[in-house]
Amino acid sequence: MSTGRPIPSWLKTALEMGPIVLFFVAYLKLRDEVFTIGGTEYDGFIVVTAAFIPLMLLSSAILWKLTGHLSRMQIATLVLVVLFGGLSVWLNDDRFFKMKPTMIYVLFGGILGVGLLRGKSYLQSVMEEVLPLEQEGWMILTRRLTAFFFGLAVLNEAIWRTQSTDTWVYFKTFGLTAAIFVFFMTQGGVLSKYGTEDQEE
Repeated sequence: MSTGRPIPSWLKTALEMGPIVLFFVAYLKLRDEVFTIGGTEYDGFIVVTAAFIPLMLLSSAILWKLTGHLSRMQIATLVLVVLFGGLSVWLNDDRFFKMKPTMIYVLFGGILGVGLLRGKSYLQSVMEEVLPLEQEGWMILTRRLTAFFFGLAVLNEAIWRTQSTDTWVYFKTFGLTAAIFVFFMTQGGVLSKYGTEDQEE
């Protein structure tokens, strides 16, 4: 499966993470502000969310233009950002945007779960080129990642429903990213046991 034209890793990371970092910085600056637009008052979180949507669209468009490729996960994430972010702005209700990570992880976990029920690893179909594993390794990793995604969905719901917006923004910006990094770092046993010859090379 082609992953598109190669670009420098720093540029790819900047395009993927840039909007999230800018959202965080803008939120810190505007969180206590209230803006009156068209006779309606919007707090800083909603205004920053409104700016985040076109920024995500722009960064994704640039990434697609440079590489000629967007993964299914990137497309699904973009659609949910537009949908739930748009609902938050339209209804002036931050709850919809806070639910977005929940929907993303439920969607990813659900897709992987359906594959498992069919005896397949859909994770393999999107990561096989960069992470060569034996079939049993893919099934183990997929089962773990499915459970992990559902766990993140539950955790996000718990955080935004019980904690302040500040806490949720820190959690979304740093906590979720760190959790995913730690998850894959702890899968070394599977990777070493079931890695194929190509991976060892």
